[in-house]
Amino acid sequence: MNAGTILALAGGLGLFLYGMEMMSEGIEKAAGAKLRSIVEMFTKNKFMGLIVGVIFTGLVQSSSACTVMVVSFVNSGLMSLYQAVGVILGANIGTTITSQLVSINLSEIAPVFVFGGALAVMFSKNEKTKKIGAIFLGFGILFTGLNTMSGAMKGLRDDPQVVGLLASMSRPLVSLLVGFGLTAIIQSSSVTVSIVLLLASQGLLSIYICPYIVLGCNIGSCVSALLASLAGKKEAKRAAMIHFMFNVIGSAILFVIFMFALNPLVDMLFNASGQNPGRFVANAHTLMKVFQVIVLFPFSNQLVKLTYMLVPGDDKKVGDTYTLKFIGDKVVFNPTTAVIDVIHELERMAEMARENLNRAMNALLTLDKDEIDRVFQEEKNIDFLNRAITDYLVKINQTTLLPTEDLKSIAALFHVANDIERIGDHAANIAEDALKRNEEDISISKKAQKELSEMLEMVNSIFSYSVEMFAHGKEDHLQDIVSLENEIDEKERELQKAHVSRLTKNKCTPQAGMIFSDVVSGLERVADHATNIAFSIHEKDGVKYLD
Repeated sequence: MNAGTILALAGGLGLFLYGMEMMSEGIEKAAGAKLRSIVEMFTKNKFMGLIVGVIFTGLVQSSSACTVMVVSFVNSGLMSLYQAVGVILGANIGTTITSQLVSINLSEIAPVFVFGGALAVMFSKNEKTKKIGAIFLGFGILFTGLNTMSGAMKGLRDDPQVVGLLASMSRPLVSLLVGFGLTAIIQSSSVTVSIVLLLASQGLLSIYICPYIVLGCNIGSCVSALLASLAGKKEAKRAAMIHFMFNVIGSAILFVIFMFALNPLVDMLFNASGQNPGRFVANAHTLMKVFQVIVLFPFSNQLVKLTYMLVPGDDKKVGDTYTLKFIGDKVVFNPTTAVIDVIHELERMAEMARENLNRAMNALLTLDKDEIDRVFQEEKNIDFLNRAITDYLVKINQTTLLPTEDLKSIAALFHVANDIERIGDHAANIAEDALKRNEEDISISKKAQKELSEMLEMVNSIFSYSVEMFAHGKEDHLQDIVSLENEIDEKERELQKAHVSRLTKNKCTPQAGMIFSDVVSGLERVADHATNIAFSIHEKDGVKYLD
């Protein structure tokens, strides 16, 4: 094998990998949020999940991309393992579409896609057109790379060393391990199966050994998901393990069948494929995956239960202090779910702020010193989350892979983090008032305490409705939020008047009156921040951020 052939093969492989990556990224950026919505919507039962997995993987041309996304969905709590199993099985069928396209050999029209895609990317001012152009450009580059590799492989047929090496791959287990190793390195079974297809087309690989190599490629495709799940939660590890176990068990069944009936099966499929080695490999890949799904789909629940045996126990409880659960360096990062992960982290931060507000109000009335100290400790935790989430938002805002719809919501998420942090500050202010009450022995009348409790109850309601609307898009309490905001404003004015009245009648001390007034104002501000949170990423006419 001369240097020119090696360079042609390397260059062709590089173009193929780059084209596939560009096409996949283009599809994710152009329709990432829509695809995410489809996956969420149609995975309520396993059969629909199976169909979604086939379609999604067929579009992005990568079962690894689909499975990594499912792992991140499970890690984020968007999908249960029993929902994920259908998508994962479907992804294994969808990944065979690449080899089917390669076997058709669209290399002759690849320059048309390259030219059209390049024009759209370079000269179009419309972002959507540019993204669609990137998809076509990637498609054209992919097949240009295939054509380059195919041309280089023609020369290998005259190289006795290469022919001898490939001909020596007659042992099934060795062939399977070769397929596994190549796919684990390249991180794409679509690429390695396409290479096997090209080698078979050039007569460099026996069609009787190709099925074993493809089996190895299928198992090797699990490496990406396994690596992505390593730093994730237990459920994410189990999702990746479903993908791995499906391919291992399915491949083991086929391996045994091939050991006893390989030749007649190969001959039958080879004839059905028009005695075209490339078509044979593509069809074998598809039929093997379909067979595995047919055999294992009825046992999908058992597959999930098996992962609980292989990945036992629950996630280690480390407490909530100064930890991130959904974002950061120690969890799965996927552009398709990055914004969803931030929303989950903000929802968690909001719950901390709500609990701290109630803790502060309780401390104000009971003067419990431990509760006061706990408020200040939790306030530090909320400040930490605010900084960490803000840093993460800056980081994902700089990535080019984020879906367009998600990019639009980044600015609003910055505001939400700030609103929640300000609610935490109001809780700390109330705790400071509790300290002052304790140190100066300031009493608050039963009537004033009752009024504060009533206002807190209203604030808790608007806060809960707002976080629900923000985090889950539920607008069931939309009118309640608007009404409560007005009622709380009116309540604040009413209580301030009552406070002035008590002062003028000497029914409370100036010190107690100042604390009461500060707390009432603080609660009204909390309601304002809650309203901001509710409408942050849900545009409604006439609603704007409140100061």
